Amino acid sequence: MMKIPIRQVQQAALEIMRRAAIDIPVDYKTGIEELQKSETGKLSRFVIHTMLENWQAASEDRRPMCADTGLPRYYVKAGNEASVESGFVALEQALRQATADATQLVPLRPNRVHPLWRTDNGNNVGINAPEVEWSFEPEADWIDITTVHKGGLFGTDYRMLFPGDGIAGIKRFVLDTLIAFGKRGLACQPAIIGIGLGGSKDSCMQLGKQAACLRVVGDRNPDPKIADLERELKTLGNAIGMGAMGFVGSSMVVDCHIEVGHTHTGGMPISMHSFCLSSRRATARIHPDGSIAYRADPQWFTPYHRRESIAW
Repeated sequence: MMKIPIRQVQQAALEIMRRAAIDIPVDYKTGIEELQKSETGKLSRFVIHTMLENWQAASEDRRPMCADTGLPRYYVKAGNEASVESGFVALEQALRQATADATQLVPLRPNRVHPLWRTDNGNNVGINAPEVEWSFEPEADWIDITTVHKGGLFGTDYRMLFPGDGIAGIKRFVLDTLIAFGKRGLACQPAIIGIGLGGSKDSCMQLGKQAACLRVVGDRNPDPKIADLERELKTLGNAIGMGAMGFVGSSMVVDCHIEVGHTHTGGMPISMHSFCLSSRRATARIHPDGSIAYRADPQWFTPYHRRESIAW
């Protein structure tokens, strides 16, 4: 069996760090351009216009499009038939090394500090940093590595709803949270909104962040009723009178994505995450022969990932 070369893992991880920091995914840029056409607020239109100009300058100069390069993290999807040279401990080390290298070479702002002592290693690497989340895929011999650079301070909320709250309770939570984000400057709008519904408290938060960061604009949940709710929440979010960066307008939400998990019979936990207005993500697929294919769609939520049955 051919093993995926560890040097290719590190090379791919460094490259997606660079792409995520500098290049806006086409799906997100197109979504912003569409919002600009319908934006009603003067200041909001100005902000969106400035965003687009900044992205173009960043791409031409090959520099990060935002001074705050967020908290880099990884999502790794490993094929069931994949084998990595020196194993998965070496893979994690390669990801950490690529993070440190990217901090110097891209460059990324060294944002990671110890929560108590505020000590800074200067390379975005430390205890439990960068985060690495794993998933698996049957009948595949490749490994997908996705990096996401998401702000780590605001743009997230959680609430324990109950079955009786129903769809109306979900809508109220989303609108309450969007208004709070806009009024208090807790997110950079317009943004992709991710909603995690169900699961346990921790997995609910994970689902919401993944929904925001790992699905592309225009993608719909395969459940038709959830897909309808995604569309409705996007429309509602853009009808609250707020636009870019919380100014008066109609462009809070580029898209809305919902992911669900079976939950406790007595509850309906919900989380909401606002991705950065830069929507910083990039993916590399590494094959056993060492070849690497880059793309902007993480393709994280496969049918296997969303399976409901015991066996596949």
